[in-house]
Amino acid sequence: MKKPKITIIFTGGTIAMKASRRKGGAVPALKGKDLLRQVPGIAGIAAVTVHDFGQYPGPHMTPGLMLELSQLVKKCLSQKDITGVIITHGTDTLEETAFFLDLCLNSQKPVVAVGAMKDCTELGWDGPSNLMGAVRTALSPQSRGKGVLVFLNNTINSAGEVTKTSTDSFETFRSPDLGPLGWVDQDRVLFYRQPLYREYHPAKKIEPRVDLFKMAVGMDDRLIRYSVDSGALGLVIEGMGRGNVPPSVVPGIEYAVKKGLPVVLCTRCIGGRVLDTYAYQGGGAQLRKLGIILGGHLPGQKARIKLMILLGQGLSIEQIKQAFECLEYGCSK
Repeated sequence: MKKPKITIIFTGGTIAMKASRRKGGAVPALKGKDLLRQVPGIAGIAAVTVHDFGQYPGPHMTPGLMLELSQLVKKCLSQKDITGVIITHGTDTLEETAFFLDLCLNSQKPVVAVGAMKDCTELGWDGPSNLMGAVRTALSPQSRGKGVLVFLNNTINSAGEVTKTSTDSFETFRSPDLGPLGWVDQDRVLFYRQPLYREYHPAKKIEPRVDLFKMAVGMDDRLIRYSVDSGALGLVIEGMGRGNVPPSVVPGIEYAVKKGLPVVLCTRCIGGRVLDTYAYQGGGAQLRKLGIILGGHLPGQKARIKLMILLGQGLSIEQIKQAFECLEYGCSK
């Protein structure tokens, strides 16, 4: 039988690194074909096309590169004979790139983001097994129509739900609120549910001037005011709990809203969503009256990605509000 065709786009990350004595740590080293030589079993189940997009450590990824990558993925998906696309990526920012792609791609074909927690010179290098599992996931007919998937440690998560939860554990990628979509058990791909959060916002350009602030006890509004005055076009606030901030931060948020900036409220908690529950000074109910936008279940880093895309489309504040709130709160909220 003719083997299905997949495209693997290599962007770098720990999966493509090795330790360097001269530099004192792991550095980019491997390209796509180097990695594929470590997983000869892939050739037995798929015909692979390789794209070396770059050798970027996770923190070197930028919104501009994400946009460029999305255009390459679209081009690959448009080829009739391509079954799916796999993207290797650094785990530090994998969830942000995966979510960017999930928002701006509109294809039934599987797209799977994959990385590794150890480099190729460490014992227990998980790169080859993760890459093989990602290929099996991309080839599975059950993966169709589920948006961008994130695969590590035999676990399949949705890009819209997953986050990195540990600095070094193989089980770092989890979906705190809902759990994984499924698993790969040896050569079988098993799904147990559909992604809950799926939306589409085509991105031909983005607006990267969006700043993110994480709230902590006793903070004030100095940095928020500076952000607004120095050219930010959107803000994301990671509040406490349900979405609350110290009272001394409120004037800065009001300042940003009056200047016409969309301000999105998220929670610094690993699970749950924001809601206008509390009406005290700095509580979510007061922030809603000031014009803040509720970010739902999204963590700050993902809300920032979404706001960049929406601003790049030239949407109004009201349209941005609807894009963030209608899915989780209903458009009447």
